[in-house]
Amino acid sequence: MSVSSHRHLRLGQALSAAFAGLPRAWKGAWGAILACAVVWSFAYLALGAVSLIWAPFGLAGSLVLIGALTRIAVSDDATTAKRLGLGPAGLQFGLPELRLLGAALLCAVFMAMILSVVALLLLAVFGMAGLDAEAINQRHWGAVGPAWKLALLAVVTLLALFGLLVMGVRLALFAPATLGRGHMVSLNSMGIAQGSFWPLLGGLFVVGLPKIALLILTSAGLLSGLFGWVVWAVVLCGLEAPLTMGFLGAAYLRLEYWTPPSTES
Repeated sequence: MSVSSHRHLRLGQALSAAFAGLPRAWKGAWGAILACAVVWSFAYLALGAVSLIWAPFGLAGSLVLIGALTRIAVSDDATTAKRLGLGPAGLQFGLPELRLLGAALLCAVFMAMILSVVALLLLAVFGMAGLDAEAINQRHWGAVGPAWKLALLAVVTLLALFGLLVMGVRLALFAPATLGRGHMVSLNSMGIAQGSFWPLLGGLFVVGLPKIALLILTSAGLLSGLFGWVVWAVVLCGLEAPLTMGFLGAAYLRLEYWTPPSTES
């Protein structure tokens, strides 16, 4: 393994690659997109004990879709994507998908640990602040405590939340790194993203606009019931996921510093 000078992520180039790669993602993974959208559409009907039957299919469909889109995003052409294990129409399930699941679980456990520590620290800070608990219960904010103390606690809370955001964004490259390197990559993905927090955050916001639009339409009551659920499934699987994985793949290719160890004797 060799480490070169750290690369800088140019947001415009990564986003252009993500949008330009949409047709290739649709062409190479249309089967995975369709299958995942169908599976998640049925989630609306998965109530009670039925959800236990649906859950493995939902997880498998998501892994298949993410695996297919990530293979396409980190490859230059269809031949390279197939060499990475891309199946017909993006339908494949093998060791890479299990690696993706393992890396995602490790990242989730790490974030849960960080969240627990941050929550405990905030509770300790709020406890030492001596705020009026009764006034908080009665929503009488003017009597909770001095304004300067409330402002300071607000700043501390925002800094803690910002720290969590930084961790989450720096872990976002775990999927392309796992498939790109050929082994499970979880916390090491933070090293790849080092120094590129703001471009990654900006890019994730842009490719997340379809989801934001769905949230606005849902809150306005325009997407509800089974119809709304199907629209969510189709847009997330057919547009949001290809854009997101395309952007993360483009970012990974521009930030990666790792090279496979030489096999020469």
